Amino acid sequence: MEEIIKNIEKMVVITAKKRQRDNLYFVTTGKDQAIPVITYLRDYEGFSHFVMLSVADWMEEGEFELMYLLNHPVKKVDIGVCVRIPRENASMHTAHHLWEQIWSYQRELKEMYGIDFPGSPRVDESFLLEGWDQIPPMRREFDTLKYAEETYFPRPGRETHDPATYMKQKLYPNE
Repeated sequence: MEEIIKNIEKMVVITAKKRQRDNLYFVTTGKDQAIPVITYLRDYEGFSHFVMLSVADWMEEGEFELMYLLNHPVKKVDIGVCVRIPRENASMHTAHHLWEQIWSYQRELKEMYGIDFPGSPRVDESFLLEGWDQIPPMRREFDTLKYAEETYFPRPGRETHDPATYMKQKLYPNE
């Protein structure tokens, strides 16, 4: 894997690299360099399996971190290509031309985090939240408790319990 990372460093600027374990590495690069790195890994280094696309919300830093996880089925190693993008008007280049299934990840991230992937198929269609008109619900500033209190009504059997007290009463009812 060290050789593969050196080859990537010859092409683009890597701002961070991390060896998680022997078969899992992460590299961080710029927004305009991420898709070329992923393409290189697929076409020249044998990372033929796209595993997933995920996001971390670094609200305090005003950024999202996208992570494309790729697998090399012969060498049995994984590499994550990470890229930071601004949260404000969040947008990233599409990668659906590399693996068809990426469009569904991009569509979900658009709906749940508000990250746009221009040119990705069906990215503007509802994925799970038909008719949703609030801020994307997976953004950290979304107030889940407030939403639940305003949307759902209390009903019998839905009392909340302090977990420690509740378990003590269940486990030791005679004390």
